[in-house]
Amino acid sequence: MSRHHTLSSSPETCHWGAFDAKIPPVLEVESGDRVTIHTVSGAPEVTKGEGIVVRPELKEIHEKSPRLLPGHILTGPVAVKGAMPGDVLEVRIIDVKLRDDWGWNIIRPLGGTLPDEFPDTRLLHIRMDLEKMVAKLPWGVDLPLDPFFGVMGVAPPAGWGAQTSIIPRAMGGNLDIKELRPGATLYLPVFNEGGLFSCGDGHAVQGDGEVCITAIETALSGTFEFIVRKDMNLKLPQAETAKHYITIGLDPDLDEAAKIALRGMIELICAKSNLSREDAYTLCSLACDLRVSQLVNQHKGIHAMLPKTALHGIK
Repeated sequence: MSRHHTLSSSPETCHWGAFDAKIPPVLEVESGDRVTIHTVSGAPEVTKGEGIVVRPELKEIHEKSPRLLPGHILTGPVAVKGAMPGDVLEVRIIDVKLRDDWGWNIIRPLGGTLPDEFPDTRLLHIRMDLEKMVAKLPWGVDLPLDPFFGVMGVAPPAGWGAQTSIIPRAMGGNLDIKELRPGATLYLPVFNEGGLFSCGDGHAVQGDGEVCITAIETALSGTFEFIVRKDMNLKLPQAETAKHYITIGLDPDLDEAAKIALRGMIELICAKSNLSREDAYTLCSLACDLRVSQLVNQHKGIHAMLPKTALHGIK
């Protein structure tokens, strides 16, 4: 019988800046279990401002948790029993909730999509109305909120050592795909026993591209259902929603990321149908959308989205 666990955010349950196979799990669950994971957001320099209430556990994490590498504060890892290298961890995103009524956005010189055009640091603290689910932008606009986790991933291969949470790689991590909201499923290749899942980088809302380097960054709680898949084998993360199949390309070059995502979609179509690669390539040109996930994490992201209806009726 499956169980529902809760994992708080604290110096004992969070690691800062890196994915690493050496980080021991803080929770072990069975395949099929659900876990509600609480996360926090922001280094000390972005959590100082008038009228904002900083969670006590975030202050404690700042004081007690060493920053392993530049990167995000992540909650985990969660080990899933039975997950072994070569398997796939199916992560069903059941729910995502905002924890705070404020978030932050920062422009940093030499960062973002236009690194040379904004020479000064600019930090905004943005209020959020959690009843109306809108962000109160400082220029007077109410922007609808659509929260999701920017970072979800497993531990990388042990031989890679510690990997910054900033750069998305085969283990997932900083994917920044806003389609990964409640109801979506993320598939992650497993490189270590238990998989070792962590998440963080809560976004209250983000546009495709995350062009200035940050979204509305904030604390989130997510409920996930973990399933070990012995019948799948992936080299890169994939995902699906109720309406779309999603393949993911990651590379320093955006064109190469697009090619990786497209090749992944062609393989997916061929695996789910009797179409040839030529037919799958044509179908992608007719029905598949290539979208920019993010442009700002050194490895850029493209996600290919194919409506599931495009395969209806194909054997």
